[in-house]
Amino acid sequence: MAEILLAIVDDLFFLSKIQQAAKLLGVRVEAVTPAKLAERAAQVRVRGVILDLNHRSGSALDTLRKIKADAKIGATPVVGFLSHVQTDLAVAAREAGCDRVVARSTFSQKLPELLRELAGRTDET
Repeated sequence: MAEILLAIVDDLFFLSKIQQAAKLLGVRVEAVTPAKLAERAAQVRVRGVILDLNHRSGSALDTLRKIKADAKIGATPVVGFLSHVQTDLAVAAREAGCDRVVARSTFSQKLPELLRELAGRTDET
C-alpha cells in the first residue's frame, strides 16, 4: 500500500509549492478534498495530513475532528496552517486535535522540515 501525505489545500499555487518541495525530498503529497478524505485514506497509508485551516469549504475544523475520530487515520499527525493573526482559530484547531498549528509564513519557511517530519523521515536528503 502506498504511503503518502494528504493535503487539504485549495490554493493551487500554495499546493504546487508544497508538492514541489515534497518531490525534492522524495515525499509523495496528494491533494484531497474534505469530502474525499475518508475514501482516499482507505486506499493508501496516510503518513500525515496538511490542512489549510482557512479552507474555502469552511469545514476545516470539522474535517480535523473527523480525521481524529477515524479509526484508520486518527493517530496520523496533522499540521494545520493559518494566518498568524487568527489566534482563536489556532486555539480551536489545537482543541480539535491538530498536532501542530503554524502560521502560513512559518509553514512556507519550514516546509522541507515539516514535510520530513510528517513523512516520518529524519534524514536531510
